[in-house]
Amino acid sequence: MITVILLAAAQPEIPAQSAEPDCSYDLEAMLELDRQAFDQDIPDGGWRGLSREGCHEAAAELIRTWRHQKRDHNSILYWHEGQMRAYAGQTKEAIALFELTRKSQDFDADFGWNHYVDGTVAFLRQDREGLERAKERLATIPEPSNNSFTRPDGTVVQMSWPPNMNVLNRFEYCWGKTYKEAYGGEECTPPADEAD
Repeated sequence: MITVILLAAAQPEIPAQSAEPDCSYDLEAMLELDRQAFDQDIPDGGWRGLSREGCHEAAAELIRTWRHQKRDHNSILYWHEGQMRAYAGQTKEAIALFELTRKSQDFDADFGWNHYVDGTVAFLRQDREGLERAKERLATIPEPSNNSFTRPDGTVVQMSWPPNMNVLNRFEYCWGKTYKEAYGGEECTPPADEAD
């Protein structure tokens, strides 16, 4: 019995693991990146590395800072900042940023971005009928004959149609969950027969 107690006392104390992620980054290095490298280098480039680590609020602030420093107000930057704010539970701020990404009706007639915005905002406002209406409108967008795009590395990607319907399906399937859970959680992928 005494031996067990002495062995236990001799064990080195293991420091408690911090539950907080390391959200530090080199701001100067981030500000040197062009928009492609800062915003579209998937999965780890620019702000995305912070997001992957769970540093959603820090990622949102970085996007905001980068946008202001570069005087770059491309709508995708507002969208991604909004997503990070939604992930961080900053719903009101996320909605305001998402609303800034709307396109003119003429520009959006063949893509349905505004319907995606409507559905996302409806989900965040817990407006289930609004989400259903957005899905119905998005489903009416006719599929183009060439529904692919080429990535910077030359890879051709076939888009699912209508664009972003898979996200709105996730919101519907995981109604009542957080944006983070519904958008990215494995449990929020609807079975194929329920996704239509």
